[in-house]
Amino acid sequence: MQPTWTEKSARKKAEAFAATFEKECREGTTSDSRRKFSEYCDYVIDLKEARGAKHSTVVWYKEQTERIYPEIGHIKLKDLRADHLNRLYTKLSKSTVKATTAKAMVDLPAILKEKHLTRAAIAKATGLSENTVRIAVHGDHCSAATDAATSAVLGLKMDKCFMVLNENKTLSAKTISGCHRLISAVLTQAVKEGLIPFNVAANAEMPKSEKKEINSLQSSDLPAILSALDQEPLKWKVITHLLLITGARRGEILGLKWSAVDFAGNRLHICNNVIYTPDRGTYQDTPKTASSDRWIAVPPETMKLLRDWKGFQKKDAETKGDFYRNTSELLFTQENGSPMCPDSMTTWLNRFAKRHGLPHINPHKFRHTMASMLIYQRVDPVSVSKRLGHAQVSTTTDIYAHVIAEADRQNADLLAGIFLANS
Repeated sequence: MQPTWTEKSARKKAEAFAATFEKECREGTTSDSRRKFSEYCDYVIDLKEARGAKHSTVVWYKEQTERIYPEIGHIKLKDLRADHLNRLYTKLSKSTVKATTAKAMVDLPAILKEKHLTRAAIAKATGLSENTVRIAVHGDHCSAATDAATSAVLGLKMDKCFMVLNENKTLSAKTISGCHRLISAVLTQAVKEGLIPFNVAANAEMPKSEKKEINSLQSSDLPAILSALDQEPLKWKVITHLLLITGARRGEILGLKWSAVDFAGNRLHICNNVIYTPDRGTYQDTPKTASSDRWIAVPPETMKLLRDWKGFQKKDAETKGDFYRNTSELLFTQENGSPMCPDSMTTWLNRFAKRHGLPHINPHKFRHTMASMLIYQRVDPVSVSKRLGHAQVSTTTDIYAHVIAEADRQNADLLAGIFLANS
């Protein structure tokens, strides 16, 4: 009996399906490759968290998905192409973010005093951090939601207390690059698990971005800064001094514990980090990377400042009694002994610079300044990299490329003086 045309057709389709299935098995594009990108990305983020990724990193991942999912979240892994990513990056580069902030128009500290309220009480009533409340009360720009909550607790109308400002900002190339890194990491995991044959993110074209020069202080700025610090509270003088001398990140400075201070060896152990995330508030964690756990040598002048501060902190704790609870033995805390929010350091430095007519200062500016000064003094990049806590020397040489180039020009003059002086 000859097979009918229908039977022949069915056989061909079965053979074609078998061949396709075999090919997909070899390439690993079966079953889960049909999952949507958003579903698989959520799985990868959960996997990274289960494998020990820092909470702050996980929070950052989830922030990126809010930009990624509306455009490619619905696309199946097996169908995702480089042109999908190119359209995403182009759209992100042209999109704007509406930033709504508010600034106090009245004397909020006086109102708090009149109503017998503290920042801690407002923070507890609103669910905001004390640092966020402090920024709002002192008149700095805050989110409209923060100021709305603050004015509600004070029993005042927001439009009578705060001036609302709206500003549209385009996404930075750094933000778009962050989205690309997450997508690439997700697809790399999919390749490892045999769900797709290759990572299409490798073929996507990122928008071009101008490389910004590092923002560091000039050596001529330092005497004025150091002189101004003599007029400030000892706590902030020591914090600022450590930022400049160590080049450590702000969270690393606020995470320092007295057990990490080697007074005999004139060095500090960077092994703790203070971080803030909206869901957890201020908390302590390990440093950014394994390489960030490091010892940093400091001069005797720094150790003297630390001894003075340790004595002051001890007397202050005794005066405050049960109100002060520094259970972690941190060098720097809030008034009650709790860890300081890293943003409080940025806010203080900004006000400090304005008070004394100094150039704009932020914590990272001291980090760049220290690294630049060492490179100009011909300290090798490997040593600078270790002091900064970079995972790779290439990170240091990339960030400070123009500084290294300028130092090399000085080397050329030095060599000319040595070898060509008598020619």
